[in-house]
Amino acid sequence: MEPIAIEVRRDGEWAIVHRCTGCGTLRTNRVAGDDHELSLLALALKPIATPAFPLGDIGRR
Repeated sequence: MEPIAIEVRRDGEWAIVHRCTGCGTLRTNRVAGDDHELSLLALALKPIATPAFPLGDIGRR
């Protein structure tokens, strides 16, 4: 299982989204008290750091 994203649930609790490297199945696990905070933040900020599309093209027509 590979961590790919962070999910924030309705109650504000965070969960880690994992993808199986073999079959691609997605699963979520609640964040635990002993999880490394900096790694969680890096995972949460990943979409901002590496967007799926060029940000320079936003607003151009």
